[in-house]
Amino acid sequence: MPYVVILVSVAVILVFSLLLMLFSRYKKCPSDKIMVIYGNVGKSSSGEARPARCVHGGAAFIWPVVQAYEYLDLTPLSISVDLKNTLSKQNIRIDVPSRFTVGISTEHGIMQNAAERLLRLKLSEVQELAKDIILGQLRLIIATMDIEEINTDRDKFLEAVSRNVETELRKIGLRLINVNVTDINDESGYIVALGREAAAKAINDAKRSVAEQDREGAVGEANAHRDQRVKVAAAESAAIEGENKAKIIIAASNALLREKQAESLKIAVSAEKIQEAKAMEAAYAAQQIAENARALKENATLEADVIVEAEIKKRRMELEAEAEAEQIRRRAKGEADAIFARMEAEARGTQEVLTRQAEGLTRVVAAAGGDPNSALRLMLADKMEQLMSIQVDAVKNIKFDKVTVWDGGASSQDGKTATAGFLSGLMKSLPPLNELFEMSGMKLPEFLGKSIQDPPAQKTAPPDSAST
Repeated sequence: MPYVVILVSVAVILVFSLLLMLFSRYKKCPSDKIMVIYGNVGKSSSGEARPARCVHGGAAFIWPVVQAYEYLDLTPLSISVDLKNTLSKQNIRIDVPSRFTVGISTEHGIMQNAAERLLRLKLSEVQELAKDIILGQLRLIIATMDIEEINTDRDKFLEAVSRNVETELRKIGLRLINVNVTDINDESGYIVALGREAAAKAINDAKRSVAEQDREGAVGEANAHRDQRVKVAAAESAAIEGENKAKIIIAASNALLREKQAESLKIAVSAEKIQEAKAMEAAYAAQQIAENARALKENATLEADVIVEAEIKKRRMELEAEAEAEQIRRRAKGEADAIFARMEAEARGTQEVLTRQAEGLTRVVAAAGGDPNSALRLMLADKMEQLMSIQVDAVKNIKFDKVTVWDGGASSQDGKTATAGFLSGLMKSLPPLNELFEMSGMKLPEFLGKSIQDPPAQKTAPPDSAST
């Protein structure tokens, strides 16, 4: 029995723990957040795996191990967009400071975009991303509108901004809540000139209206007086039919009245013309100011275009010159490297030849027992055949067709005949081995013979004096 109780208690505890764990995985989504469930969340209608499932204003069960969840904050983000120096359709740079209020959308498809692109991003990062999109769309909208449309028809401008910005924000899961354009300024003063023109026109219209009202009042008053006088004159005329004098006075009075009325009408018309002339003068002055501002703007734009084109041309020429100089430098460097490599190869070859010759000479000297003279004898003995061949080649191609020697039989001082002297001189004309060594800067070894020096001239004895 105790074992059965223990087993039942353990089973109850396990079931209770399992229920607690299951209840803890049932998550409720607050109204100001979107719960994004990701992991194994099923498949879409097209059969593809769904990346996430969004829940707003409800609850869902999160399966352990295979699913996880996070929240997207629906707090509105107020973004200050201080757009400066953007070009309008008239190529006039204007400043459009504005403030946008955006937030994560709760629509089904857009909410899915937010889950895929904004999950785990901080509010500041989402704000910067939305700001970049808004700036690009503002520049695009302003580039397609005139300043008059932006300044006067604010509803049209805000509608275009809302439409374009809303379309781009929906791609990342955001929606536009509010747009507030605080002010619009331009660097050329064009908007200020338009305001002055409108103010001058309103003032002139008001002055013209006052003059017309004054004229109508004066005419009405004159008509009232005239009617009064006519009625009085008619009553007096009916009462005193026989008084011709009264009629004459009344007729004169009526003539005077018409004269005064004509003068009043003339004065009113003159005043109206003067006011119209002043209004036109003010309008022409305002138009002249606007035209001057437009001319200054066009001159500045033309100068900027010319300067920018000249700078671009100058920069292109500099880059071409630098590129050509770099090619010349690289070509010269390549030629120098080739010459250096060739000379280095020749130097290595010469060094290798000299090294091999030095090693060979060292071995020859070592083979001769370390005696340089013996080594030289060995080398000369090896080259003796070539040396003798050179000596023979010096005279083997000489052709003597005929040699005629006239020898009178007389002998020279050394006792040689002319024929012997000719043959001796012919043999001396060949380069001796000793002279070949001396021309090459070497000395003939003594075992090969010594150079023959000319015998010293014999001193001739003075002739004996004649005996007496």
